[in-house]
Amino acid sequence: MKVFFGSIIAQLLLNPYVFWRGWQAIPAKKSWRIPYILFFAVELIVFFIGFFFYKLLSDNVMIPIFYFCGTWYIHLLYITMVLLVIEVVRLSNRVYPWFPPWVTSHWAQTKLTLFSLVIICVGGLTVHAYQTVIHPVVKHVNITIPKGSCQSDSLKVVMMSDLHIGEVIDKKQVQKFVSMSNAEQPDMVVIVGDVIDYESRFAEQMHAEYDLQRLKAPLGTYIVLGNHEYRANRNAKLRWLQKTGATLMIDSVVLVDNSFYLIGRDDFINKTRKTLSSLTKNLDPGKPKILLDHQPWTFAEAAMNHIDLGLYGHTHFGQLWPYPLLMKFVYECPYGYHRKGHSQFYVSSGIGIAGPPYRVGTVSEMVVLHIYFK
Repeated sequence: MKVFFGSIIAQLLLNPYVFWRGWQAIPAKKSWRIPYILFFAVELIVFFIGFFFYKLLSDNVMIPIFYFCGTWYIHLLYITMVLLVIEVVRLSNRVYPWFPPWVTSHWAQTKLTLFSLVIICVGGLTVHAYQTVIHPVVKHVNITIPKGSCQSDSLKVVMMSDLHIGEVIDKKQVQKFVSMSNAEQPDMVVIVGDVIDYESRFAEQMHAEYDLQRLKAPLGTYIVLGNHEYRANRNAKLRWLQKTGATLMIDSVVLVDNSFYLIGRDDFINKTRKTLSSLTKNLDPGKPKILLDHQPWTFAEAAMNHIDLGLYGHTHFGQLWPYPLLMKFVYECPYGYHRKGHSQFYVSSGIGIAGPPYRVGTVSEMVVLHIYFK
């Protein structure tokens, strides 16, 4: 496993900046500066050991490296944001002096105080971000589809996406997801992609398939592939997914309970996947059509093919603020409920995470869809 790849940017760009500003803030004493230097040196050494030798190191070594370097990446990200705000404030004082005299006359103490507050606040934010991941929320969403159903006028569906079972999302978390779903007593469970994070061996070693087999839903559990299912050992992942007891849908259609169609698409990363029109052309237009598709790129295609409800994941809604702001420029709808024409959509932020186990400004969620047919 590679150490969280995105953190290499932080190592090369943010680390020097944070080190420099911290060096200016701490007292010029060996008792402060030697531990300070040692921390940055050790972190860099550990990072590059993990980055270059991940194929040679055991999981028992790599997982702690991943957590340590990933956690420091989160700290670097938010410490840098705060420092940049302080830079702006400091420059404004140069243009128009407005700092109180006691600040300027005790500048060394002020810098140390600010440095300590930044570390404490970012540390607290990281703790909260971790708790957000390990305690997913249950979000209830009401959907009305203006078509009849043969067997019932309503349907309760548990929707999960982006479990990312692996180094971070372990057996205990998977068991929590299953218990949360069963507590809702759904009619059907759908998992819309990225069940496994990168390597399949973690899911295999922890036998997470036995936990997913415990999902209870009279109309069944259905899984579609995500882009992470195409990474690393894809065939092993497919074999493992087939052991979960769920119906694996890859460009296929199921008529559920003779009442509505469930359409499962292969992931968008497969450029040769079937078109939605080819999957829906022979379907009864009078029956509701529910689409499962991992990446939310197909709203227009879904609307043109008269999909009643499309369910997606993939985006994590950016996972870490300020990325949610950027997601709004990338996707038509990066998170939540959306409507296009007569088609309705829901994009989940996911119940798991990719990378280090932290969320800021987003939530890990299990979605409970209350679907009403009229």
